Amino acid sequence: MSITNANLVIFDQSPAERDDYHAAEEKRIKGNPQQTTWNYFSDDSNQFHTGVWQGEVGCWKVSYTEFEYCEILAGKSILRDSDGNEQVLEAGTKFVIPAGFQGEWEVVETCKKVYVIFEPATS
Repeated sequence: MSITNANLVIFDQSPAERDDYHAAEEKRIKGNPQQTTWNYFSDDSNQFHTGVWQGEVGCWKVSYTEFEYCEILAGKSILRDSDGNEQVLEAGTKFVIPAGFQGEWEVVETCKKVYVIFEPATS
């Protein structure tokens, strides 16, 4: 079987799996913000995913087992590492969060991003 243009996943032309949720109560630091993902693609191994995420104002603890590439489309967030160092993330910011990162994600203005996630296989 050949991979062709018919196999491309074009976000604005493809259906997405929508998931609305809130951070687990034990992870919440400030508020109980609604979060939504529109997952456009997951590979057969379930290790690679891509789509769009949106979060409302609030703050919660994060602990990454995956590698994640992000591009902020709108809004403003602050990513805080476990030492308290802050990185402001605004529209146009492109970045990678490495597996093993721990800290806090704070949404200051409703934030929307494209995500590409790779979850390494566990042994």
